[in-house]
Amino acid sequence: MNELLAPIHSFLQCETPDAWVDKAADKDNLAVVLTDHLICELKAAQSAMFLIRRYAVDKESGDALLAWLKPFEDFAYRKEGDWQSLLKHNKLSKSIIPKSGTPYGQELIDKMVLLIKEELHHFFQVLEIMNEYDIPYENIASSRYAKGMLRHVRTHEPAALTDKLICGAYIEARSCERFAKLAPHVDKRLGDFYISLLRSEARHYQDYLTLAEEIAGADIAERIAFFGEIEAELIASPDEDFKFHSGLPVQRI
Repeated sequence: MNELLAPIHSFLQCETPDAWVDKAADKDNLAVVLTDHLICELKAAQSAMFLIRRYAVDKESGDALLAWLKPFEDFAYRKEGDWQSLLKHNKLSKSIIPKSGTPYGQELIDKMVLLIKEELHHFFQVLEIMNEYDIPYENIASSRYAKGMLRHVRTHEPAALTDKLICGAYIEARSCERFAKLAPHVDKRLGDFYISLLRSEARHYQDYLTLAEEIAGADIAERIAFFGEIEAELIASPDEDFKFHSGLPVQRI
């Protein structure tokens, strides 16, 4: 596991504070941690799908992607459908073809479609665990984390896409780091689940970073460092809204 995590620790500019780990391991906060983790898995799939639809495919393929995600969104946002039936919906109804004139389209599709499949499978797995622990699903608001990075994305292309991919890399890397930190402090069922996620999360981080480097066609070290500073500030600074990607917990008096 150390070999798997070494690039993650090198990439991130700070570690998750121990105070966050302590709060996340508290059984009183289990519902918040699992529910936010659940929503994070769906948002990761949505973000990857947006990138494919925005940059790589025509409308017909884009519509097929939306249909793939719809049962999961209906359950999460509109409380429609049975969570136990979601697993059978985790498949595409047609082949996704890159639109012409997009040199990176096929690679973006290949990496992001695999990521979406895995994130939706993780979404289902979190629901299974919530059911085992008798935690009802209730939608909750997102944390400041992703928005805090994405507001710094440049507005012209391909710089905007490069920045979005770098942000995606940081989100996946932080998730991997937090799963590894939290696993020893929770019960075996949950700890084993977190450990099982590490390899895919680490690959997702690397896929985002590889795509960012290839699409930029130039050295992106400065942008990686720029977003790394923003990400570290969001993780290390006080945060009253405790979530899976929140910052330093604030003690309420």
